[in-house]
Amino acid sequence: MSDVGIGAVLIAGPTASGKSALGLRLARALDGVVVNADSMQVYRDLRVLTARPTPEEEALAPHRLYGHVDAAVNFSVGRYMADATALLAELRGRKLPIFVGGTGLYFKALTEGLSDIPPVPEAVREAVRRESEGLDTPELHRLLAERDPETARALRPSDRLRVQRALEVLAATGKPLVSFHGARQPGPLAAVPVVKLFLAPERETLRRRIDARFLAMMEGGALEEVRALGERRLDPMLPAMRAHGVPGLLAYLRGEISREEAIARGQGDTRRYAKRQFTWFRHQLPDWEWVAPEEGFDRVLRLIGER
Repeated sequence: MSDVGIGAVLIAGPTASGKSALGLRLARALDGVVVNADSMQVYRDLRVLTARPTPEEEALAPHRLYGHVDAAVNFSVGRYMADATALLAELRGRKLPIFVGGTGLYFKALTEGLSDIPPVPEAVREAVRRESEGLDTPELHRLLAERDPETARALRPSDRLRVQRALEVLAATGKPLVSFHGARQPGPLAAVPVVKLFLAPERETLRRRIDARFLAMMEGGALEEVRALGERRLDPMLPAMRAHGVPGLLAYLRGEISREEAIARGQGDTRRYAKRQFTWFRHQLPDWEWVAPEEGFDRVLRLIGER
């Protein structure tokens, strides 16, 4: 491993901001390993639709934690932390880890640690899911508000995944989810010198890139990926089944909407997600340096040189 004086490089940013290309370029220049920090790119079933690095790109430098999870798995930030911690131990002193992705919770867990929430037994998770069937998301949020008003106030009524998570934690522990937020297990990079960059493209440019990339994904096999995923008849609440583009394309394959409507839905969902990524990182990880994507490579090298 090159003697760069740091323990890791962290590259975050909104979807379609050029993170993967920068990570690959840095890995080749710094004798590094590109490590996934995107919650959808862990799933092997959705290479095209989640914009995972191509096999050709993966051949140019080592890539880890990409496509190593089956879509039937309810992969969590806790499980990601376990995988990332083991990988960091493996790479220590050998290769520079370059974490690349857009999932803010992954980066926060790596640098600040995880809330000390006990694991939810699978039987409890399934019981909550059965209870949730047939309830739309606002109804589910009202159910949470009856049982755990404190956590309900902290969650958006439209955020079904987190509302259901709060119900699961309450059922498993008897305690509100927010009661665990003060206690943290330290993150594996908490005491490690790191470079932390957030790629911040101009908003209208990013919007055009998102729309164009979704069309390119359709040309590159995204619909076929979603068709194969749909044929597995998995729980629609699983994270992989909620990846941007999946619900709309499944609706198209069922004949419920047109292909054009499915594409517009996928593009719109992705644009809104990018907007939330900007907001989340600004408020949750304020010590990260924001740079234009084209400045990222030189800025990382300068920051390493200052260590």
